[in-house]
Amino acid sequence: CKGMKPRDKKRLQKFRENLARIRKEKGLSQRGLSYLCDVDHTKISKLERDPNTNLNITTLFELARGLGVHPKELIDYEYL
Repeated sequence: CKGMKPRDKKRLQKFRENLARIRKEKGLSQRGLSYLCDVDHTKISKLERDPNTNLNITTLFELARGLGVHPKELIDYEYL
């Protein structure tokens, strides 16, 4: 998202790290995860690597469903 505030980029960076870490811990490729949820593998790739990609709540829920975790696991980090 162009013009995103630095604090928001930092928050999304932590989300990207959590997404990649949990996906790898589950032994899933990006494509493998996409088969388990309603998110295309290209979107998963972009979410994990592109700092300008924003996240919407429905995508968060789908990724969590595919990973078999509560959505808070993907966004669980120091807020302030």
